[in-house]
Amino acid sequence: MERKPRLSFWQIWNMCFGFLGIQFGLALQNANASRIFQTLGADMDQVPGLWIAAPLTGLLVQPVVGYLSDRTWTGLGRRRPYFLVGAVLATLALLVMPNSPTLWIAAGTLWILDASINISMEPFRAFVGDQLPASQRPAGFAMQSFFIGVGSVIASLLPWLLTRFGVANTAHAGEVPDTVRYAFYIGGAVLLCAIGWTVLRTREYSPEALARFEQAEPTPARPTPAVAMPGPGPALGWLVAGLALAVVIAMRGWDRMLYVLAGMAAAYGLLLLLARVLPAGGMLPTIAGDLRAMPLAMRRLAVVQFFSWFALFAMWIYTTAAVAGSHFGSSDPTSAAYNEGANWVGVLFAAYNGFAALAAVAIPWMVRRLGVRASHVVNLCLGAAGFLSFLLIGDPHWLLLSMVGVGVAWASILSLPYVMLSDNLPIAKMGTYMGLFNFFIVIPQLVAASLLGFLLRALFGGQPLWALALGGASLLVAAACVFAVPRPAEARA
Repeated sequence: MERKPRLSFWQIWNMCFGFLGIQFGLALQNANASRIFQTLGADMDQVPGLWIAAPLTGLLVQPVVGYLSDRTWTGLGRRRPYFLVGAVLATLALLVMPNSPTLWIAAGTLWILDASINISMEPFRAFVGDQLPASQRPAGFAMQSFFIGVGSVIASLLPWLLTRFGVANTAHAGEVPDTVRYAFYIGGAVLLCAIGWTVLRTREYSPEALARFEQAEPTPARPTPAVAMPGPGPALGWLVAGLALAVVIAMRGWDRMLYVLAGMAAAYGLLLLLARVLPAGGMLPTIAGDLRAMPLAMRRLAVVQFFSWFALFAMWIYTTAAVAGSHFGSSDPTSAAYNEGANWVGVLFAAYNGFAALAAVAIPWMVRRLGVRASHVVNLCLGAAGFLSFLLIGDPHWLLLSMVGVGVAWASILSLPYVMLSDNLPIAKMGTYMGLFNFFIVIPQLVAASLLGFLLRALFGGQPLWALALGGASLLVAAACVFAVPRPAEARA
């Protein structure tokens, strides 16, 4: 039987290079979206709600793109058409967002930007599973983490670097500084060129070839047997629970962001109801059925991902406000001190991504000696230490030390869960399951956006620094949950 050939270093390099561009877009978004929102007049309490656009878009787009890319075959192949379409749309969004005249236009552009990045990013994960034999997948995902780190370092540093070259770092009230605008322009160009490189310098196996390779795997991951949709009871239960929670929130006058949690429960119930009445074999019933038939390893990894990404989203939303307020002494977006703090957050984000790039080189070595699960536990604990250290460090320059742990955890989160997952997925559904797996990246982000503001006001006096402490605790929970993830042989038994 025909086995999937091993690829050279440069072939893996070319197939992962597009992630440099994807991460340029994501890093600029993560480091500057809160700054843009506050510049355009958003209160700190509004910022988490404005961020909801990003994870909600991923929740809708990624499983659909995964489902479609599994069933696509064109002159550009299976995944590459999605790389290209997403790159063009994301580039346009990066040019528009820093020029948004109003807050609602900036929030809408963030929605478009994140949707476009997701169109490209989800097939990149499946691309590694398609192209590489199981023995090379740790190297492939680690290479993606390397480019994520490099791209994020440069993109996060851009406003700070442009300030050093004399570009204006402050602007009139309601206007985004030139440092941010020019950084987004540069990011758009890099994103389009990097993904274009991968599109032009790689090739894809035909569906027939992939089927032959799957049969030749020593312990192939067979498609999970179809699971019949449940009766209407569970669907109605989720729908009623969501509506009941919404009523309680309204009656008690709780934070309006909690409606997101109610909406998620109701939406899942509605999904199950629709999947029952729509014709079998269609996209929605297939996605719902595959979600219910997830392999055991994927179910366990979903819990790990939930707590990992809850922590990351807390960092992306609140670090600018935390550092500017606690370490630079200002929460006024028009002040020089606030913008100096915001620039320093860009440096910190560049630092953790730089450390992630270095960690990505070491992770394959670490996996060979400790195994995938133990390596991920160690890395998540280092990340937790980095988050919690924000409470102890007063000098903002020493926060660079905190970023070492955060960077190691980031590199691990971007690679090792996918290694554990890809070995337990059928090739024919690689894109669909990778898209579904991203539910457990998106759902914690929605939970964080809806719940963190409420928790901070209720428990910590609204101090954003404590959001990072909650993130550290969340990473410790994620590390504990890794031990429940079965090894490949156990998962296939």
